[in-house]
Amino acid sequence: LIIIDEEHEASYKQEDMPRYQARDVALWRGKYHNCPVVLGSATPDLATRARVQKGVYQQLDLTKRINGSSLPQVTLVDMREAVKTAPAPDFSQILLDQITERLARKEQVVLMLNRRGYSSFVLCRDCGFVLKCPNCDVSLTLHMDTHSMKCHYCGHEEAIPNRCPSCDSKKIRYYGTGTQKVQAELEKLLPEARILRMDVDTTRKKGAHERLLAKFGAHEADILLGTQMIAKGLDFPDVTLVGVLNADTSLSLPDYRSSERTFQLLTQVSGRAGRADKTGQVVIQTYNPEHYAIQLACRQDYEQFFFYEMNLRHLNNYPPYYYTIKITVSAKSEAEAAKESFAIKKGLDQCLSPQALVLGPTPSSILKIKNRFYYQLVIKYKQEPALEKYLQDLLLQSQSGEKKGIMVVIDREPVNFL
Repeated sequence: LIIIDEEHEASYKQEDMPRYQARDVALWRGKYHNCPVVLGSATPDLATRARVQKGVYQQLDLTKRINGSSLPQVTLVDMREAVKTAPAPDFSQILLDQITERLARKEQVVLMLNRRGYSSFVLCRDCGFVLKCPNCDVSLTLHMDTHSMKCHYCGHEEAIPNRCPSCDSKKIRYYGTGTQKVQAELEKLLPEARILRMDVDTTRKKGAHERLLAKFGAHEADILLGTQMIAKGLDFPDVTLVGVLNADTSLSLPDYRSSERTFQLLTQVSGRAGRADKTGQVVIQTYNPEHYAIQLACRQDYEQFFFYEMNLRHLNNYPPYYYTIKITVSAKSEAEAAKESFAIKKGLDQCLSPQALVLGPTPSSILKIKNRFYYQLVIKYKQEPALEKYLQDLLLQSQSGEKKGIMVVIDREPVNFL
């Protein structure tokens, strides 16, 4: 028997060479060894659920929670209103009251914010200058623990500026929020609470992940604050409150899967509350309370979400109704990357049928990473007999371009369009 737990997880897809999807490998091995494969998830990938609809997979429903406990009660907080009376920028009064109540009862709390660091960026109030990474097309993130500005893409690090590098003004301000800033806010609001922070910065060292969870499990902390790594798999009987500080972080990404990811993350993190005898409560703070992904996640209504989202995918010709291939071209200059990607587009126009759709070429959402410029094309198709040969030839031809520093990457069924 092969079991793929949390089969919807994007991390099953290997993004670097060799590119493969672990779930597909498991299905292939199941066929090869003639053994059953179980794809387990409370929020299955929409393509997996669609295959159930078509009778390719068999659906097995778990209708009850472990120990027969009921699902946690969910409160949705509209931060557009709540922020007016909020005791801190990231905490509504409702959430703070719930946390205080749990601390008084000696119960535990899990808080999730899917953004690490202290502030998202540093901005000059006089000229509008934002401190950017010299190697990438992204702003640097403020980290208070190391008192530095860091790039989350290439690792570039520099000192926090006291004056604006552009106009020499002293009006440098920090904007946005991250787990470090939330920890500092919590320590001010609840000085008696013991807080553990769990993100990439605190789990870099070997074994740090296990040590933090063991401490929380041994009641050496009252609040576990972290990014999406705390959203699934945790089972602590005394966790009776889960707070999502900003449900919108992944909702606004320019990716057709952003609603699905938001729904999955909120449903998964809600499941951390009330897993034993004590009843659970979930508080979700959002600036988009009317959004269908957030509304349906509150009700944990996966089936309703599936039908609504599939309808949108069908209207916009997205997977699972179409196969997708992303071709990314990177080079040391933007002109070279653009020239190569337009040449690939020309070749695709000759080999594809009129039914296929080609999006691009366009600059990637982050144009420059590690001093390389990125352009991308996305092919959406149903059946293209000539495409396979064209991609094989492109792969061989691109090897000669590598000597000039031009890289071509072909990614089948990408989990990320950014």
